[in-house]
Amino acid sequence: MRTKPIIFSLALALVLTLLPISTAGASRLADISVTDDRAALNFPDSITFSADLRSEAVITSVVLEYGSEQLTCGTVVAMAFPQFTPGKSISAEWTWEMKQSGSLPPGTQIWWRWRVMDESGREIVTAPQTITWLDEQHDWQTISGGNIRLHWYDSGRAFGQELHTAAVQGLARLEQDAGLVTEQPVDLYIYANTTDMRDAILYEPSWTGGMAFPGHSIVIIGIAPSDLDWGKDTIVHELTHVLVGHLTFSCLGDVPTWLNEGLAVYSEGELEAYSRKQLDDAIADDKLFSVRSLSGGFSEIPDRADLSYSESYSIVKFLIEQYGRDKMTALLLALRDGAVIDEALTQTYGFNVDGLEDAWRENIGAQPRAIAPNPTATPQPTPVPTIVPISGAPLVVTPTPLPLVDETPAAVTAQTETDAAPASIPAAIWISACCLVMLLSISGAFLFYRRRNADK
Repeated sequence: MRTKPIIFSLALALVLTLLPISTAGASRLADISVTDDRAALNFPDSITFSADLRSEAVITSVVLEYGSEQLTCGTVVAMAFPQFTPGKSISAEWTWEMKQSGSLPPGTQIWWRWRVMDESGREIVTAPQTITWLDEQHDWQTISGGNIRLHWYDSGRAFGQELHTAAVQGLARLEQDAGLVTEQPVDLYIYANTTDMRDAILYEPSWTGGMAFPGHSIVIIGIAPSDLDWGKDTIVHELTHVLVGHLTFSCLGDVPTWLNEGLAVYSEGELEAYSRKQLDDAIADDKLFSVRSLSGGFSEIPDRADLSYSESYSIVKFLIEQYGRDKMTALLLALRDGAVIDEALTQTYGFNVDGLEDAWRENIGAQPRAIAPNPTATPQPTPVPTIVPISGAPLVVTPTPLPLVDETPAAVTAQTETDAAPASIPAAIWISACCLVMLLSISGAFLFYRRRNADK
């Protein structure tokens, strides 16, 4: 009675024993090898990925998967499909054109891997490789420590050491004054001048002197030895953008410009004499910008931009010194979690943007806030460029226009809507006519059916 189960068990064991041998044989017939896997930089314009692929079966599919190390809301894998002629031995190549996609900041870590399939159905994915997106024409030196990796190539080690010390001290001040910290090192790439810096990245204004890339934890600045003091302040300014970007990073929230730039200017210390006088004059002449208008991009006009930054500094200074750094951290976290600025301020301080402006104006001795239509804020671009120092006075400018105010009269809007209303009448008539035709067709069919049955 047990003979058949025993025979079946032995047969099954024999099959299971032979399966690995059969599979191993198939693998050997369809092995895919990847050699000379490389990436060649043509900085700052492009990077070319290439590899030699070989298989005992015809290779039918080659996909390049690539990306860069940065903060993202999810796993981001870009794919490219190199053109090739199917065969057992091929060379695959694909070029990433930065002029089409937008340039990456110098120092970005780029990764790539190949996904290859042959006609037997076997697929392999190569181990990821990385390369640093950086020009090779400069002899870069590096000083590391205190969560700062400072890279420079011009002037002596004393120059690099002084800037590194300023950066480390800036991080300490940001933690003490605003509660901003970083859990990962920040890379600072110091170019010998602003011309070299602008040559390293595409599509930037000619006045750009420094830029922060929070998603990559990278800062680039052009600092000549004669601008050392400006460079130290700018380092702290740009580090603030990186730390604020880290703390508030999410796919939900947005940080208004006055808060982001106000924190950056506040981190530099007291306003310079020129900016202080300009702010005092605007207070005395009642020419301050509203806080809501500072939520979007700042003017490209230097004087208006400088006043925007000085006001932002004053607002942030008021919040920190009146309510403490813990409240400021809570405000940033509320924005990270998706609250709009009015909600975040109300949750943290008990007033919205208008209430903040009222309290701030009273604190600095300015005239009460004028009631005006809410402006439409222009989104703030990232990264934030910093203007080249002029006569030793640093100035930060954001290349976006002033906020736009919708001044369309209500009567015009109402008339426009009224004029547009009749456009929906023909559609309604058409639908009604279609329904009537369908109803008549159904009724006719029903009567024909009944008459035919009656005749029978």
